[in-house]
Amino acid sequence: MNHFDTPTSDHDALVHRFPARAKNLKDTRTKVRATLTQLGYCPDTIEQVVIAIDEACQNIIRHAYGQETEEAIVLRIQYQQHDLHITLRDYAPPVDADCIKLRDLRDIRPGGLGGHFMHHIMDEISVECAPEGNGNILQMHKRFA
Repeated sequence: MNHFDTPTSDHDALVHRFPARAKNLKDTRTKVRATLTQLGYCPDTIEQVVIAIDEACQNIIRHAYGQETEEAIVLRIQYQQHDLHITLRDYAPPVDADCIKLRDLRDIRPGGLGGHFMHHIMDEISVECAPEGNGNILQMHKRFA
């Protein structure tokens, strides 16, 4: 366990650790909806944030881990005034943030649009290697002011 596994401040609304398996995403979506509802966000906003988190988790499973695994994804949702901050931590090999590129929307084929959804929904997205050198940290910010 590390600091990603437990609440670290009064602004932590949710800390949820789960194995990187698609079957766990339904429970994750339910927890995110419940948390954002409790914080008072409107249903449309909640569904948009759920989509962004779900897409990010699917990308972690498919691209960072390369397959479903018992290795963890840790989701943290924090709020402060008009900002929502979402952090997803994995323990996969570090990815090069420069290699994460959005596919050209004129390239019509199945899949690969999750990044576009995430960037459309969120105000900021960043990916970095975990400080310990083991894993990746995806951060997404949404402003409501």
